[in-house]
Amino acid sequence: MRAFIVSEVEEVLNLEVRDVEPTATLDTDVLVKVDFSGVNFKDAMVATRKSRVRRVPSLTGGVDAAGTVVASRDPTLVTGTRVAVHGGALGVARDGGFAQFIYAPIRYVSVLPDSLSTHDAMVVGTAGFTAMESLLALEDRGLKPGGEVLVTGATGGVGSQAVTFLAVKGYRPVASTGSPHESPWLLDRGAQRVIGRDDLSDQPGRVLGTELWDGAIDCVGGATLSSILRSLRYGAAVAASGLVASAELVTTVYPFITRSVGLLGIDSVEATASTRARVWHALGDVAPSIDWASLTDRVATLEELPAALDDVRRGTTRGRILVDPNRG
Repeated sequence: MRAFIVSEVEEVLNLEVRDVEPTATLDTDVLVKVDFSGVNFKDAMVATRKSRVRRVPSLTGGVDAAGTVVASRDPTLVTGTRVAVHGGALGVARDGGFAQFIYAPIRYVSVLPDSLSTHDAMVVGTAGFTAMESLLALEDRGLKPGGEVLVTGATGGVGSQAVTFLAVKGYRPVASTGSPHESPWLLDRGAQRVIGRDDLSDQPGRVLGTELWDGAIDCVGGATLSSILRSLRYGAAVAASGLVASAELVTTVYPFITRSVGLLGIDSVEATASTRARVWHALGDVAPSIDWASLTDRVATLEELPAALDDVRRGTTRGRILVDPNRG
């Protein structure tokens, strides 16, 4: 099969497309024929010299993929079942989805709802999965349709899909971005309004700002997350999944003990089987209402992956870059 290989020997990084044989790690691994995979920021980090994300010297890249089951010992994953594959060590410490076939542990293989094609499932990808997981966590906390929900990093993969999902489900998403020229695109995605990075809270000289948000989905972290916490309404919560600004969080206990706000950590890598099933079911519910093409930047070949990874690394994409391993 053709695969995109990331390797580093004596600090020399090599990215190449070559023929390899798919190899199972465990006898229970599921073999999936890949229709599409997606390019994530994590993939861009894996494909860098001295990567702190990649945990082996050489592997097939790609942390997510979608396709059909070719071989499986699990009775719920029969041959021909349409699935999404993501999470765990895929594309980080074992071969991932930038290939024509992928072996994956059963727990990282999810049956797709009928309303989602394998193409659209990779428009969703890890980013959209995280966005929907975040929204469900906020709803579990008590968020109701009609609420004004802040989304930070709104032009990114998680943020842009969070805006879309919120709008489809009857919320009023407010998109925060450092790229004001992208405002028309965000408004088309369903944002009620677009604000800058410095407009998340007010009254900087006080411990707490004005209560502004019924909920928030934060893809940035650092000072941005701190600002959100001090500006949530009483009893509201923020679902946090990002650290592109910083992994550090400087705050006080005041938002938690005087406004009863919640900080909800969102992890899609090791999400349980029940969480995965719930999230994909929810994605299937909103799928008929979404123009997936508008969330797609382009479809690349394996040979075009280095340029695509550079674009993601620089943050110059608008929507998801998909990879078709069978074209080129």
